[in-house]
Amino acid sequence: MIKLIALYKTPADKDAFDKHYFEKHMPLVEKIPGLIKSEVSKLKALPGTESSYYLMAEMYYENMDAFNEAMASPEGKASAKDLMNFAKDNVEFYIGKLD
Repeated sequence: MIKLIALYKTPADKDAFDKHYFEKHMPLVEKIPGLIKSEVSKLKALPGTESSYYLMAEMYYENMDAFNEAMASPEGKASAKDLMNFAKDNVEFYIGKLD
């Protein structure tokens, strides 16, 4: 199993970000074929430390082939297009492999 990890930097307007993310973006993500599950966490730095990250999303897929198919699907493309409209400069992506 693999997961796509999206780390979002703290937005200038958290309320507007949350509204778009949870009301528009996540419903698009949930429609992506092959998505096994998704988890979203708001992040808080440990005491005495600082972080520029606000939110982490983890999206799980069976394997890289399933992930690639998902991203190439119309639903995957719609999710990516929406992301570019509201967070393209505030997000970093990573792939994690689960054993």
